[in-house]
Amino acid sequence: MTTLDRLRGPLPNDRAASWAVTVGLALFAFCLRVINLGYPRNLVFDETYYAKDAYSLIKFGYERSWPETANDSILAGNPDVMQSGPAFVVHPPVGKWLIGVGEQLFGMNAFGWRIASCVFGALLVAATIRLARRLSRSTLIGGIAGVLLTFDGLAFTMSRIALLDIFQAFFLVTAVACVVADRDWFRDRLADHLVKRSATDLGGGFGPVVLWRPWRLAAGVAFGLALGTKWNSIYVLAAFGVLSVLWDVGARRLAGADFRSWLALLADGLPAFFWMVIVAAGTYLATWTGWLTTSGGWSRDWAAQHPDEPLARTFGDALGSLFWYHKEIYEFHTGDFINGATHPYDANPAGWLLMLRPIGIDAVNDIKPGTDGCAGPENCLRVISGMGTPVLWWLALLALVVAGVWWIAGRDWRFGVPLVGVLSVWLPWFQYTDRPLFFFYAINIIPFSVIALSLVMGLLLGRSDSPHRRRGGIICGVAVALVIVNFGYLYPVLTDQLLPYHSWLSRMWLPSWI
Repeated sequence: MTTLDRLRGPLPNDRAASWAVTVGLALFAFCLRVINLGYPRNLVFDETYYAKDAYSLIKFGYERSWPETANDSILAGNPDVMQSGPAFVVHPPVGKWLIGVGEQLFGMNAFGWRIASCVFGALLVAATIRLARRLSRSTLIGGIAGVLLTFDGLAFTMSRIALLDIFQAFFLVTAVACVVADRDWFRDRLADHLVKRSATDLGGGFGPVVLWRPWRLAAGVAFGLALGTKWNSIYVLAAFGVLSVLWDVGARRLAGADFRSWLALLADGLPAFFWMVIVAAGTYLATWTGWLTTSGGWSRDWAAQHPDEPLARTFGDALGSLFWYHKEIYEFHTGDFINGATHPYDANPAGWLLMLRPIGIDAVNDIKPGTDGCAGPENCLRVISGMGTPVLWWLALLALVVAGVWWIAGRDWRFGVPLVGVLSVWLPWFQYTDRPLFFFYAINIIPFSVIALSLVMGLLLGRSDSPHRRRGGIICGVAVALVIVNFGYLYPVLTDQLLPYHSWLSRMWLPSWI
């Protein structure tokens, strides 16, 4: 291959078909998730915070406090019982604004506060397909990634409850997809530069300085929205910001810049910092517009009450108060209160990739025979378990190991993307093991690990003319079928269906799942 061929690396020429696959699978994922979305009617798990915060944001632009009887009032059809004072909330507002849009459209009811999660769960499938297709240069592999994510139990469950994490996962995968698209875009610009000058390579020169990077701008906005949902998105921004600049170094070296390619750390790195970090910070700040433009939010008047404090003098009333509020949030997440807390579903991140400790989202236990349709003779129960599809998670873990080998030993950059994605959303949690951590945080892991698995399946399938294609197709087909069957078996414990006790127990494969 010539230098130009290696720089361009074009995508497959089935653009229309690829979008049909993307939209079709996303719609299927949505239909699968929206079935009986409004059941159970009550606020489950942390919906008791986010659904109410979202309603308050829509009404007032900031989160107000609620009385202890608020959940009963909401179920009775009377949600307007907010108190006049502000609530101390410990997450930024983007996810809650999105939940609030659903409540505005469909009412303050279970369907209303869950529909946004359902939509973004389907969009997460679409974003994963597009990222996997771009990495693999195969619509088939992208489609496989979409099918696998569609039938993951954790992604399914998180798409059906009003928590923040499904929104964060979508924004993060979208941001990474934009970073990878920028890699292709920049290499195309280098190739165009060579063609324009009728040159085969840069001949030791540095090449053009490309300041305008539209895909990096898009990545910065997406990272800002992810940060505006949950703060730990900053680790993914840092990891892929560094990786993106290193890709620029590699692209210039491939184009013939020799040792001058390392100048990209400054010439490309500084603009990258602007497009990704500064834009993300500006986007994040914009997500607080409701709090900034109203006067009733938590600590909103702090700077006015402390005019001599450095934050107030430096940043003024609104921003000074906002920065103080952020200090309070950080102290909550790292302080003695949270570090001294305990929870029965505490899950050490060391066990997340093996799915050792799923979380119970909702449960009605000991339903007596003759009650709620329980036929007996034993008691029945209804549960919503936040658990992945075990076959998928365990295959994906093996695929991550293969991806690491293929990236480092095989020098295949594509496998580094899902691996860096998993590590950047997983490893930072180990510094917080003194506080309760939950398996549902791993929703940010599964899109990347699914992509790793689909890329490994691409290795098994090989080229379309490979003599081993049929054997690889059988292996991959059986693996995908096992994932779907496993998901179907777990479906009752993901959707609060009535089960006799022994049927529920048969789905708890490990003692730590109970």
